[in-house]
Amino acid sequence: PAGDLTAASAGKNPGPAVLVLPGRARYGRAVLREVPETVTALLPYLAALLLAGSFAGILAGLLGVGGGIVLVPAFVAILTAAGYGGPDMMQICLATSLATIFVTSIRSVLAHHRKGAVEWQILRLWAPWIMLGAMAGVWLVSRLGTRELQLIFAVLVFVVASYMLFSRAEWRLAETPPTGARRAGMAGTIGLVGVLLGIGGGSLGVPMLTLHGRPIHRAVATAAGFGAVIALPSVLSFLFVPARAAPPGTVGSVNLPMFGIVIAMTLLTAPLGATLAHGANPRLLKRLLLFLMAVR
Repeated sequence: PAGDLTAASAGKNPGPAVLVLPGRARYGRAVLREVPETVTALLPYLAALLLAGSFAGILAGLLGVGGGIVLVPAFVAILTAAGYGGPDMMQICLATSLATIFVTSIRSVLAHHRKGAVEWQILRLWAPWIMLGAMAGVWLVSRLGTRELQLIFAVLVFVVASYMLFSRAEWRLAETPPTGARRAGMAGTIGLVGVLLGIGGGSLGVPMLTLHGRPIHRAVATAAGFGAVIALPSVLSFLFVPARAAPPGTVGSVNLPMFGIVIAMTLLTAPLGATLAHGANPRLLKRLLLFLMAVR
């Protein structure tokens, strides 16, 4: 009947409860009695999104990682618990994470710019190749399922975390950023891996820049801009890539409710992370990034 609650409350659909407004007045009281239960059922998911968004914003400013290092596993856990662990769940998580990264990265890079730490020349020269790599990542994600993407994700995180564990501050490939084909290859890799992991450019961008003579604080500030460059073309593409068994409010592969809730918190906390980054010890920043990738 029109006054019933669909989804979880009926026991027929593993997804979260969705309120259906009654078509007749006599059903009104029955529906109103169910409203508190529906709201209560959704509160844990809302609290998890608010917490993840707050932490992601701080990390975006602190480490230049765009916040996806927190958001993707948070989205996976929330969608799985809510009953939306379908074949394209990972695609939805990556796309929605990248949507938030676009906003948080812009906010973060502007905060770093006010401190004079962003190397805009590097950002301009690397941006076209990063975008090409990001588009290749979207193409690959759209053709793989959740299991394959989770396996790729695990391998890439292991590789990057291993570098962070064993690398040394004095390691250098060169004293200046690469040019020509080397720049194109490195920048394209940042874009590709950024989409496959649903993260900004910090996880690869910061190590690549420090290996080429950039101080850690300037590398973090510049890599924050990589996140927006990765996210812009990839999110626009994901809006037209359909996802199977998607939760309500999903456009293409981007879930708008999760995006809206998370972005409200990240906008508040990203400037705090940028402030912390400029007062932190470089070795501490590196260890924190390693810890987060290992946990992830």
